[in-house]
Amino acid sequence: MPGLLRGVARTAVVAGTATAVSNRVSRRQQGRWAAQQEQQYAAPPPPPADAPAPPAAGSDMTSKIDQLKQLGELRDQGVLTDSEFEEQKRRILQG
Repeated sequence: MPGLLRGVARTAVVAGTATAVSNRVSRRQQGRWAAQQEQQYAAPPPPPADAPAPPAAGSDMTSKIDQLKQLGELRDQGVLTDSEFEEQKRRILQG
């Protein structure tokens, strides 16, 4: 009987140790996955290397305003008629 008890005790120790190690490995792996996932969602994805940068809306509007000012000056100088001015203004604002 003492040999049987010793065998049962040894099995319990081995099983307990295996469970503890397994739980520790699982927690460590879950921590790594959580850190990886947090890092993935925290940083914005990099823009594609071959995609052109979107045009800045402010610079486009500034360009149109500058062109309209130049047209106004040309009209005021008499270089453009009112109808020519209106036609050019319409093209700038549409494009």
